[in-house]
Amino acid sequence: MKRLIASLFALLGIASSSSAVSACTPEHAVIVHFSYGSKNLDALFALEARLEAAISKAKVGEYDGNEVAVDGSDGNLYMYGPDADKLFNVVKPILESVPFMRGATVKRRYGPPQSGVREVELKL
Repeated sequence: MKRLIASLFALLGIASSSSAVSACTPEHAVIVHFSYGSKNLDALFALEARLEAAISKAKVGEYDGNEVAVDGSDGNLYMYGPDADKLFNVVKPILESVPFMRGATVKRRYGPPQSGVREVELKL
């Protein structure tokens, strides 16, 4: 989430005090939009733990967090690293193993969140 906020600050031209993120550094992303359908977030938290462990072990980036609608209807997962394809290859089998990820949209972004950066979307 820190990276998302810093990127938004950079797009708006607002200085961010976060030392954890350099908005000037090109950064790839894997962003997953999914339907959830529950206010009980235990299954989501279990998925996050698996994603974080796999990304860390493979040293392909970091899992940054989630956004889930208050009613639990849908959400997004945010992952960042230097190579969107390598990051996606690590998380894809995990995402495909979780029932609520069926039909999710995965966006791979090949650079910072700005106009003209190549993005590729696919459905799980």
